[in-house]
Amino acid sequence: MKYQMYYEMMEQPEALRRTFDSELDNMANISELAKSVDTIYLIGCGSSISTCYSIRDALSSVSDLNIHVFTGYEFVYNKKLNEGENSLFIATSQSGETVDTLAALRRANEFNIDTVSISNEPESSMIKEAKYPVVTLGNTETAILGTKTYITQLACLYQILFAASGYEKADEILEQLATIPDLIEELLVSTEEENKNLADEMKDEDGFYCLGSGVNFGLAYKLAMTMLMEGAIKHACPLYSAEFRHGLIERAEKDVPLIFLNADLESDKLTKIAINFSKNKLDAKTIIYNLSDYADINPLLAPFVLVIPLEWFVYYLAHFNDEDPGSTRHIGKVRYE
Repeated sequence: MKYQMYYEMMEQPEALRRTFDSELDNMANISELAKSVDTIYLIGCGSSISTCYSIRDALSSVSDLNIHVFTGYEFVYNKKLNEGENSLFIATSQSGETVDTLAALRRANEFNIDTVSISNEPESSMIKEAKYPVVTLGNTETAILGTKTYITQLACLYQILFAASGYEKADEILEQLATIPDLIEELLVSTEEENKNLADEMKDEDGFYCLGSGVNFGLAYKLAMTMLMEGAIKHACPLYSAEFRHGLIERAEKDVPLIFLNADLESDKLTKIAINFSKNKLDAKTIIYNLSDYADINPLLAPFVLVIPLEWFVYYLAHFNDEDPGSTRHIGKVRYE
């Protein structure tokens, strides 16, 4: 049986190609804006905020861009905003109707801040109300955890902000970003079986800890918050790898599943220490996704690569527990207020 998530995973490469063919010049104009501001606000919820975390942490080690990440309502209640301040607001949303994020967009517009919306729905409120809309061309996505919308949002943020970053290797990053659709096509084929088997092995586990450092924390957040909890209906908790020694070191025990994302970044020194401690001291169920096992690419692009085997793992984890990885129990079905 193939769930809707399967078809949407397979559409990721083409969604990226269509988006870049359509929006590259538009994003170049936004990059010029980003170069001239004092502050960049990145806003999102769920999978969308995970893309904000990833680009923020990717740039924090190589650029002087002043980037702040907020969930929607945290931005609405931010008391530091000033009328006409020299800043750029970038909102990300799959639907373009996320209530929290839309409220934040309207708040930024009230302060006459230049606003950008990145969304998959061209007729959505966020696309219509932003001064600079960016439409990702993945067609409507129905699987709740987000595959093609995640990858296209993340790619747009990388394109816009690395082009504005002043990073000496930005051109290299953007050249490699352009090859990502072909790489994802290969990974969708090559990583399925291994992660299907891993999901079968882990199907009876109740919960997972998901750890990543630097650029991979955003993906660890997505893995826990939307992929495992929403898609596979499993308890999950995201952490920075460096925080393993504060809290989790006391709670992780033998046979507790720990998922580590490792890209050999400078900050992954602490990821590797946590991996070794988990394996050798705790005898935990240590699951490691190494970037080097999948691609020879700049480690700042790791989320684009590692998300594909993780999608297969979650897809089959749901399947082996008789769950549809794209459906929901409450989101969009029960009024939340």
